[in-house]
Formats: sequence, structure tokens, C-alpha cells
Amino acid sequence: MKGKVVQGKAKPRGKFPHVKRIGDFIYVSGTSSRRPDNSFEGVEVDEMGTTNLDIKKQTAAVLENINDVLKSEGASLEDVVDVTSFLVNMNDFKGYNETYAEYFDYETGPTRTTVAVHQLPHPHLLIEIKAIAYKKIVK
Repeated sequence: MKGKVVQGKAKPRGKFPHVKRIGDFIYVSGTSSRRPDNSFEGVEVDEMGTTNLDIKKQTAAVLENINDVLKSEGASLEDVVDVTSFLVNMNDFKGYNETYAEYFDYETGPTRTTVAVHQLPHPHLLIEIKAIAYKKIVK
């Protein structure tokens, strides 16, 4: 079993790896829209302090972050077999689902579970996704 923190990605906010490979299976820890500089995609705060959170931008950023992590193991979103998504508000389901459909389809996409959670580790986060991929190790 090999876990690692991927260079160029936001450092995990705890003692866990971005990814752990066990044979041909790749497990990606819960991933958000956080950028390496600790800001978040899909978050705008105006000069008056009003915050606008965009579920579509956050969903796309999460999936792109997962893809980057998978690339570190020679895989991509095409290799994802299972996804668990955590939404702070199920009212965001429509926007999340529309963006998700830009990355995956019924026939080749992963199985998926989506649950509502009370909160995530930062108040600007609307979504977090964890994933399992399968990619044969080429010897």
C-alpha cells in the first residue's frame, strides 16, 4: 500500500494522503475545490463582503483536482469506478448533477452515491468528492 501527497495540489488539512494505491485500485481522499494557495474555485467575495458560492464551478474544480491526483498514478477520470459526493445543501443537486454529467455518462461513468452533510471543513465549501479508480499497473 502506497499513499502520497501530490506536489502542486493543496496540502491535506490533516494527516492523510491525497491518494493511496493498492495494486490496481486507486483511492482518492475527499477532495474539494481548494487551490494550492488555499483559495477556493467557485467562491467570490465582493467589496462589501457578500459571498457568492457557485456549485457548478466548485463541482468542476473538484473533478479536475481528482483528475490531477489520478494522473500522479498514471490514471484519469476515465478510470474512476465509484464516486461518493458530499453536498452541504441538496438544493445544489441540480447544478452539481449538470456539471457532473459533463465529465461522466451512464454507460462508461462510475457508480455514484450523493449524500447531504451538515458541513464541510470550510464554510465556503459546497461539495467534496472521494473516488475509487481501477488502473492496471503496467509492468
